[in-house]
Amino acid sequence: MEKVRSIVFYEDHFFQFYEAQTQKVQNKIDEVLFMITVLERIPKKFFDHLTGTNGLYEIRIELGSNIFRVFCCFDEGKLVVLFNGFQKKMQKTPKGEIEKAEKLKEAYFKTKIENEKRN
Repeated sequence: MEKVRSIVFYEDHFFQFYEAQTQKVQNKIDEVLFMITVLERIPKKFFDHLTGTNGLYEIRIELGSNIFRVFCCFDEGKLVVLFNGFQKKMQKTPKGEIEKAEKLKEAYFKTKIENEKRN
């Protein structure tokens, strides 16, 4: 299958989350991330814009009764930048997790602009 988009990781927030999961959960995360790279239209069940945010999205992973979320954003259209992830234990996404993702997104673009100025 041909890639439609690429995934990059900002700092090590995603990896800390990923490495703390069981092998089964890691496999499911890998499956969903693969889907994001190859499907032109990603089903809302797996990927959706977070209402009330400026371009923040959540990758949705479900395994049995466990629900996991990974925050991300787009950069230059076809690049998905992953931030923090967490296990969702209640209906509403915790505000603190959203705020953390928004700060990471802001830092990502600030760093990118600074690097572009240097080059």
